[in-house]
Amino acid sequence: MKLAGRVAIVTGGTRGIGKAIVWALAREGAKVAFVYRSQEELAQRQVHDLSLDQRESLAIKADVASKAECDAVVEQVLEKWEKVDILVNNAGVIRDGLLATMTAEQWQEVINTNLNSVFNFCQAVTRPMMSARYGRIINMSSVAAHFSNPGQANYAASKGGVESFTRCMAAELARRGVTVNAVAPGFIETDMTEAVRNAAGDQIKKAIPVRRLGKPDDIAHAVSFLAGEEASYITGQVLTVDGGLTLGGMVG
Repeated sequence: MKLAGRVAIVTGGTRGIGKAIVWALAREGAKVAFVYRSQEELAQRQVHDLSLDQRESLAIKADVASKAECDAVVEQVLEKWEKVDILVNNAGVIRDGLLATMTAEQWQEVINTNLNSVFNFCQAVTRPMMSARYGRIINMSSVAAHFSNPGQANYAASKGGVESFTRCMAAELARRGVTVNAVAPGFIETDMTEAVRNAAGDQIKKAIPVRRLGKPDDIAHAVSFLAGEEASYITGQVLTVDGGLTLGGMVG
């Protein structure tokens, strides 16, 4: 198991891509703390299921938009396992709407959850990782950062910010043995993207060269790679996992 002895934090870890990432890291031997906001039953069920699979995990309830709560999550993990080796900033929301009618609340919720949370957690783990001279940070972006549909100004802005932030952090932390990369999923079969997928219908698959939607495990495998030793010479990069979608642009 390539991540044996490592400690990971995954935000948004109870459903979809986040859940797949939790399991992928755990099955590679990492102890995983995953953050959730409201789904207590799902979180505790996952801890139970992981324990049945002989995996050690910790579910922590927190609002990723709150700097204080993010700091507390990291402190709790450090207290329990004495280090943080891997951080996966996966928490995200979609609140689509045309700019002319988008509310300030729709804008701010997306920026707070998708972008500010990345700052919150990255800053909280930076000192422990720098002191250990080891770390793997993986931030979740999206193909929408470069190929955005109308109605996603808030989402595209948040993901574009994640990618720029990732590159800056990578430059700052490289000499301390900490790599910082991003993963940009295309159309993945999750609850969060259901409305977008339903609106586009079969046109989505026609635009994807591999002719299928992605699975959460497709993203989890990419994250697991970046979290391991094999990726030690990769930093400041965005790994696009989209079945070739961006070769021809987004669906109109």
